[in-house]
Amino acid sequence: MRDQFYNYIQNLQKTITDELERVDGKAKFKKDEWQRDGGGGGLTMVMDEGNVFEKGGVNISRVYGDLPESLQKALNVSSGKFFACGLSMVIHPKSPKVPTTHANWRYFEMYDEAGNVVDHWFGGGQDLTPYFLDEEDAVHWHTVCKKVCDAHHPDFYAKYKKECDDYFWNSHRGEARGLGGLFFDYLKPTEEFDVNFWYDFVTAVGDSFLEAYIPIVEKHKNEAYTEADREWQEIRRGRYVEFNLIHDRGTLFGLKTNGRIESILMSLPKHVQWHYNHQPEPGSEQEKLVKVLMNPREWV
Repeated sequence: MRDQFYNYIQNLQKTITDELERVDGKAKFKKDEWQRDGGGGGLTMVMDEGNVFEKGGVNISRVYGDLPESLQKALNVSSGKFFACGLSMVIHPKSPKVPTTHANWRYFEMYDEAGNVVDHWFGGGQDLTPYFLDEEDAVHWHTVCKKVCDAHHPDFYAKYKKECDDYFWNSHRGEARGLGGLFFDYLKPTEEFDVNFWYDFVTAVGDSFLEAYIPIVEKHKNEAYTEADREWQEIRRGRYVEFNLIHDRGTLFGLKTNGRIESILMSLPKHVQWHYNHQPEPGSEQEKLVKVLMNPREWV
């Protein structure tokens, strides 16, 4: 399964980067292969200063070795030998009218001292972080998420949509990072759902990403915007940074396993601002977004 899933994310990385280059029309992804001390490595692909995308990364990794004792305790495992592979992506568009997006799909194995698999699971998801609220975009995004979930189980969309809302929550701010999507973790084989079922589900979600995101980009990429719009975008990006450095499990896992720092911090935007006690104007489009972030909605 680990080889099967790694082969999948290699192909998905190429599919996504090819399409993002097409949409941008200028920037090309730069390839950076790397090796990890302790075992494994990956391929980081980064785009910079395009027509549409200011900064974007679509990374795959395949790492293994021994978990630090702190993570063994967090995962409640007696052996620290692990394997993990996944694709992680963050796209920061130039225009404040185009949402930022993040996605990640991953597979994890734990081993005993003899090298036998003692636990394995999938995780991942995708979410949308706009700077201005377009309800049609939110409905489209969530409709794609629901469609792929419904094809596998009628309860999945409601469950993983809620997990997304709960996970991408800046608790220190009392607001969501964005409009959500899907989030799932520890998808382990059971009598009802074997490992191949979870593989099919997670890869179907991965395959749906471009259908969910690209129409939104195409809709807004040529819209006019002001310097004030741009400033608002950079202020909201500050909340994105706060979540990734304070709460995000993937970032913390990478830092605690001596991961490659450039790949880990690839998710951070290029231009960002923090203002003291910034509040949007009452009745403004900015306030409209913040009110939704404080009270996540059901979109479909």
